[in-house]
Order: sequence, then C-alpha cells, then structure tokens
Amino acid sequence: MKITWFGHSAFRLDFADKAVLIDPFFTGNPAFEGDKAKIIEGVSHVLLTHGHGDHVGDTVEIAKATGAKVVTNFELCMYLAKQGVQNIDPMNTGGTTEQGGFTVTLVRADHSSGLVEMDVNFPLGSANGIVVKAPGEPTVYHMGDTDIFGDMGLIAEIHQPEIAMVPIGDRFTMGPEVAALAVQRYFSGLKAVIPCHYASFPPLVPNADRFVAALEGKGIQVVVPHKTVAVRV
Repeated sequence: MKITWFGHSAFRLDFADKAVLIDPFFTGNPAFEGDKAKIIEGVSHVLLTHGHGDHVGDTVEIAKATGAKVVTNFELCMYLAKQGVQNIDPMNTGGTTEQGGFTVTLVRADHSSGLVEMDVNFPLGSANGIVVKAPGEPTVYHMGDTDIFGDMGLIAEIHQPEIAMVPIGDRFTMGPEVAALAVQRYFSGLKAVIPCHYASFPPLVPNADRFVAALEGKGIQVVVPHKTVAVRV
C-alpha cells in the first residue's frame, strides 16, 4: 500500500487496483500542495470522517469528475446527494460496508460534524474515525478529528490497526502530547503512526516535533511524510 498526505487530514491510499481518498480538502487548504487533477486520477472511492468543510473539501467536484463512490455517515451522504453526488454509500457508527476488494468501518470519534450555509449551522450526523481493511494489506485507521477517549481500547482490540493517521493540531482535536498518549495507551500494536491535522491553519500547532518527541523511545514508528510524496507501508 502507498499512502500520500496532502496536508491537513487529506490522504490517498493506493492498493491493489484501488485509489481511495480520505477527507480530500484541497481548495482553500493553505497547506495543500500538488496538482489536483493528477491527485484525483483513477480515484474509485472518497471516504469522509465527518461533515466539516475542512474534511468534506472537494468531494462534490471529485465525485462528479471521477464517478467515485462517496462513503460516509447517512446524513452527510444525503446532503451530498442533494449537491449532485450520485454514487453514495451511506452508513453509520459501528457499521461495516463491502467496497469491492476492501471494507470500510465507521468508528467513534469525539468531535462535532456540520456545515454553515446562509449563516445557519446545521448538523450532518456524527463525527467518525474510519478503518480500512483489504486482503494482504495493513489495516489503516484514520482517526478523523477527535480527542482521546477510553473506547479507543475497544477499537484497537476489535480492528487491530497497523497504520494510524492521528490528529495532533490541538484546539479542535487532541494536541501532540495527548495524541501521543492515545497511541501509547491504546495502540501499542501499530507498525506506524502518521500525524495529521496540523500546520495548515494558524491556530493549529505548526509542526509534528512535539508529537515525535513524545513518542521517542516508545517503540512506535512515527512517519512524518512530505506532502505529495507517497510512503509505502
């Protein structure tokens, strides 16, 4: 599997004949680098953790351009359908769906989920983390936006993730030290952890240094990828 980070919480997973985007926030993302047309080439699925604009991002445009299936919570799927997205697969927390060669599970995240339109804030289902499982590939857990919570231990026990994308930016999610604690306490079986949701907007922590330092000597590999450069796992 190849994993590519595009800044903030946006990732692309390439494995077998699949190309999967998670939280594709490109337009308006000050940390985004790359050629969007090239990034969305061959995309078969878009997975969304929750309904905030910095995670939904370019989903509508990508889905219309590529025909990619959008997989997320029910309420967000219904909203996107009204925006013209035709290929949706709604689900909810705890559910697993078969996506033709891999599965997607939505798990709990401690966060909010909603958009603002015409000065009105409206909710779009629950915030989630996403677990991706494919035969012969490492199990990937994108935590979405979240704080630490005790049931992370159950997520680890049930899904046994090997790769995790962990928000570390503080203010809207865990900060670096709490994120490191979550990894140490609940996910010691991880082969690699990738920090995200930082260094994009000014209120967020500017780099991953504190997260890396907090996990130094703990036996967990921290991968801080360069944006647009794929890492193999």
